[in-house]
Amino acid sequence: MKSFSESYKAAGVDVTAGYKAVELMKSSVASTFTKGVLSGIGGFGGLFELDLTGIEKPVLVSGTDGVGTKLKLAFLMNKHNTVGIDCVAMCVNDIICSGAKPLVFLDYVAVGKNIPERVADIVSGVADGCRQAGASLVGGETAEMPGFYSPDEYDLAGFSVGVVDKARILDNENVKAGDTIISLASSGVHSNGFSLVRKVFDIENANLGEYYPELGKTLGEELLTPTRIYVKAILALMDAVKIKSISHITGGGFYENIPRALPKGLTAKIDKKSLVIPPIFKLIQQKGGIDERDMFNTYNMGTGMCVIVPQSEAQTALKVLTEAGETARVIGEVVVGDEGVIIA
Repeated sequence: MKSFSESYKAAGVDVTAGYKAVELMKSSVASTFTKGVLSGIGGFGGLFELDLTGIEKPVLVSGTDGVGTKLKLAFLMNKHNTVGIDCVAMCVNDIICSGAKPLVFLDYVAVGKNIPERVADIVSGVADGCRQAGASLVGGETAEMPGFYSPDEYDLAGFSVGVVDKARILDNENVKAGDTIISLASSGVHSNGFSLVRKVFDIENANLGEYYPELGKTLGEELLTPTRIYVKAILALMDAVKIKSISHITGGGFYENIPRALPKGLTAKIDKKSLVIPPIFKLIQQKGGIDERDMFNTYNMGTGMCVIVPQSEAQTALKVLTEAGETARVIGEVVVGDEGVIIA
């Protein structure tokens, strides 16, 4: 017999809705399981057996993040099965920058009212992201918090752990002047800068169903496009070339993130003509009257990830990334200097 409290329900928390949500999400969660998973959904902790074959000195790499105010789009459009991909992407794209293969993921969903079908939709997106990353969704938490969130709103965050052999950890100390910078194309705005996006489009009052010819889709569809996950492509690249360093272009754009992949005394010189900037960024800049530098300091501008490789291996890297399904191009080189990033 499952637990039930009439008093707790009267306070706004229906535990039976939680049980239903778990039942609805079970198949999505199970679809992410790899051979290391030892526990199913519903336990107090997720168990995962490490396979350390070929790894001499295993190092665990962890990352955590949320979706941010992009969730407002999901609320307004009543579409909840893609933001989970964003949640996974924000975590696994970070830990792959260290060369770590994501192993497990856990999510946290806080809701004003537990509507089981909506929670299952959210988790189906998380499971989709986990499959794209090759990570197992080994656990999570759904918290019903009436009075804290409105009944139609929720928050979503996640946490991932990966592993890398200590000898293969990627850091910026190996980067040299003359190394090549390769861009991996983004799928759009990803999950950053949405407070500004919402202001520019007055999103709560906007017609999200309006079709924009330059976008080839509606505004809502464009903005809700999930973040691209680069894990499998980067893992393939690590086996083919010597990756010097990687930068995940998130909030802070080029100016904040690319310098993190460089040692002191070196600068990324980006050839602006080589960049392919999707129409959504031009639309944001035009409607918001935003300075170009601010755009590059807020958004990914069409580059979701930068990979730095030796110049001699750049063409091989492009071939491997293309075969892995990425749109990759050379966008610059590493030069001596303290500017961090030069875009010209």
